[in-house]
Amino acid sequence: MIKTALKTKENLYYLGIPILVALFVIKKGKQFDPYHLLLFVLLMVFGYFVALSDIKTKTISNSIILLMLGAWVIVMVPKLFMDTYIGVLLLKNAILGFLIGGGLFLVVYIVSKKGLGGGDVKFMAAAGLYLGLRAVFSAMFFGTCLAAITGLILILLKRIGRKDTIPLAPFLYIGILLTVFSL
Repeated sequence: MIKTALKTKENLYYLGIPILVALFVIKKGKQFDPYHLLLFVLLMVFGYFVALSDIKTKTISNSIILLMLGAWVIVMVPKLFMDTYIGVLLLKNAILGFLIGGGLFLVVYIVSKKGLGGGDVKFMAAAGLYLGLRAVFSAMFFGTCLAAITGLILILLKRIGRKDTIPLAPFLYIGILLTVFSL
């Protein structure tokens, strides 16, 4: 049965999740407190599904974003009760990350006349909760630079035209991974 499940190409994509999480825990597990470790692992898992969804369908499911938000609340509420002072500081940082991540992408979405997808805006807002103010800037910078470079290369190779789109979430996810692994 396992051999049958692993034979399909789509199922192989999901092997990346435990591999990434294991690498992260091995490399960074001792560096973070359990709260941040859990948040970053959750962000890696949800971000993986968002990236796959965007690659396959060029859309980001609202249900994945809602699950991301719900998981963040479930992790954050106990932190507020167990250590209120630190919890409030973390909450402020998370809300700033949410506002900056979602706000900057919302401005681009409006200015570009929907050249950026609404799912990308929601994804970066939700990711901002997990990353906080400083790290969300880094993730957005890495992700958008990677997307721009890839887009230019694809245009130069004539794989896509100037008006064609590429899914942004996978690049944002790579930006998130680069940021989390470099913290």
